[in-house]
Amino acid sequence: MTHPAHLTARPGAPLRGTVRAPGDKSISHRSMILGAMASGVTGIDGLLEGDDVLATARAAEAFGATVENLGGGRWRVTGQGGFRTPASVIDCGNAGTGVRLLMGAAAGYPITATFDGDASLRGRPMGRVTDPLARMGARFDWSGRPDLLPATLTGGTLSAIDHVQTVASAQVKSAILLAGLNAVGTTSVTEPERSRDHTERMLRAFGAVVDVEDKGEGWVIRLRGGQSLTGTAVSVPGDPSSAAFPLAAGLIVPGSAVMVEGVMLNPLRTGLFDTWIEMGADLTIANRRVSGGEDVGDITARHSVLKGVVVPESRAASMIDEYPILAATAAFADGTTVMRGVGEMRVKESDRIRLMVDGLRACGVAVEEEPEGFLVTGGPVPGGATVHTAHDHRIAMSHIVLGLAAGRAVTVDEPDMIATSFPGFVEMMRGLGGDLS
Repeated sequence: MTHPAHLTARPGAPLRGTVRAPGDKSISHRSMILGAMASGVTGIDGLLEGDDVLATARAAEAFGATVENLGGGRWRVTGQGGFRTPASVIDCGNAGTGVRLLMGAAAGYPITATFDGDASLRGRPMGRVTDPLARMGARFDWSGRPDLLPATLTGGTLSAIDHVQTVASAQVKSAILLAGLNAVGTTSVTEPERSRDHTERMLRAFGAVVDVEDKGEGWVIRLRGGQSLTGTAVSVPGDPSSAAFPLAAGLIVPGSAVMVEGVMLNPLRTGLFDTWIEMGADLTIANRRVSGGEDVGDITARHSVLKGVVVPESRAASMIDEYPILAATAAFADGTTVMRGVGEMRVKESDRIRLMVDGLRACGVAVEEEPEGFLVTGGPVPGGATVHTAHDHRIAMSHIVLGLAAGRAVTVDEPDMIATSFPGFVEMMRGLGGDLS
């Protein structure tokens, strides 16, 4: 099967309809990993079947769990109460979340495992996860530059640590907590600002005791070692990071009204929606409910006259993945949208600040780049550009959405990467009335 080298979005009719976002990526990764660590059966409903999560599913199997795809987003993971040494290299593909959480989980067991990934993942820093794991007693052997994959981990005989984060990172926190399950003593992670708390919530669902002490802005999470996990049922809510794309299109394409059903509304994941509302977005949430320990609801976005805002830096941790699509919507807002304190964007799948700046400028948008952020001044967007995505799915989808409301068509390269987080994106947008080819 040959993949198209380019994908083009053309301005056209209003977008209308109701869709369901793919399963949340964070919950999908964690349900696979915790299910593999646990004893017994974990039934997962609504799993995101993107490339990243499927790489984590293969890893769970390599570490000794039985992983079955029952069809329709339903999976069954039968764990053996721990990890065994895998027969071959654990290839995490493009999944940064997958590799960092798997390293944390594997570190607690007396096994040896080599982790690797694609060219993009090989370029992403691992030290902020491997350094605290090494302090706990895990050993890492690097075949190239320390901090970059591939890396061989030797785990077991861990001691608890008290880790103070300088930058809020759910991946680092999660890796330490998963290792802490099998460490001697009580592991603690102190966060200056709150990062997403899916790992804490899910550990409790699997039977672990996790204490969270509120420190006002941040918090301290404590986990006693020697706890075992028991398989459970996990219902994966819709991913707010994915829901952002059809909702953004609803906000910027004249005459549009788009509803996305079953979106996770965890307060640590809704920073983008809060920001849009501050910009004047017509965004309504209905049918709020709890599913799988997470708040969910149905969100409707209608075409809106947006205004530029200053995004609070404290919000960055709750929406770090959403700044590309925020920047695309800010291109249509009246005035300047200021996004600072987001240097973390530079070490994602790509340097997302640089790529968004380059892409928006190519489309005729006024952008100012800073080391730790960028400023977008909105107005009519000329479009008419081909945007380089550097294999980054969020950069690609953000510019495709932009193209649906620009003056002229916008094209992105390497669109096959969109499948890592949002399989079915192109079909969904076409179903709403988007002109994509």
